[in-house]
Amino acid sequence: MTMDPYVASESTPELTPRQSTSSGLKDYLIGATPLQKRLESVRKQTSFVPTPPQRKIPQCSQLQENIDSQKVAFLLHKQWTLYSILSKSQMPSENREGKVLWTGWFCCVFGDNLLETVSQDFTCLPLFLANGAESNTAIIGTWFQKTFDCYFSPLAISAFNLSWMAAMWTACQMDCYMATTEFLWSVPCSPQSLDISYAIHPEDAKALWDSVHKTPGEVTQEEVDLFMDCLYSHFHRHFKIHLSATRLVRVSTSVASAHTDGKVKILCHKYLIGVLAYLTELAIFQIE
Repeated sequence: MTMDPYVASESTPELTPRQSTSSGLKDYLIGATPLQKRLESVRKQTSFVPTPPQRKIPQCSQLQENIDSQKVAFLLHKQWTLYSILSKSQMPSENREGKVLWTGWFCCVFGDNLLETVSQDFTCLPLFLANGAESNTAIIGTWFQKTFDCYFSPLAISAFNLSWMAAMWTACQMDCYMATTEFLWSVPCSPQSLDISYAIHPEDAKALWDSVHKTPGEVTQEEVDLFMDCLYSHFHRHFKIHLSATRLVRVSTSVASAHTDGKVKILCHKYLIGVLAYLTELAIFQIE
């Protein structure tokens, strides 16, 4: 499997996509017919999909042997800003050399089952990730919208979904790399907000998860709530602060880190596919 990003460089006179095919990760670039009419058509055919009451624990998905390890490493340990978009029709590819100023890529991982009612002639790559200055993202987003009628919408991550990420990623089995599990809560106050950081040894976080986890191979909403409630209770016991009255804005584990503003950093190649699958789900729900 190959994964080629879309990049903007200093020597690039105009923005052009590079396309490759992928069996597990659709990361090629496509354009669209007028988005307004297409969205209206898709929404008429697609019924609202509620948040599932339970999800599978991310499994270690083995990447195909022919994948370039350097391209996998390219995706890890960078803070990606999430977007969601719709597009159609392919564009020609062209290679450019020069210093990389901005990188972005489209993908849809295991999103087909969530897009079953979309017409067959409509291709949807709902998740877009960007790495680079936000000013460049805005310029390129405007270019995409004018050229392909393809609208970029920032993909924020709610505290509810951050809790799911914390539980699912804590449930993952790690072979070697173990990072501290961290949570960041925001406390609105005047004249400026106050942040509360909560760091837990990864083995302690895993032990807590194992104590509340009852469904083999799955994570349920009840388990997520119990996991977070235990963290709240422990913090209150020691510091007399009710974290449930604050807002969770960031989680960080050995698998990945995510912020409510849509910034994500994937840290473990074993769970790259699982993380992208969940982000694809969030992007599709925002579009719908």
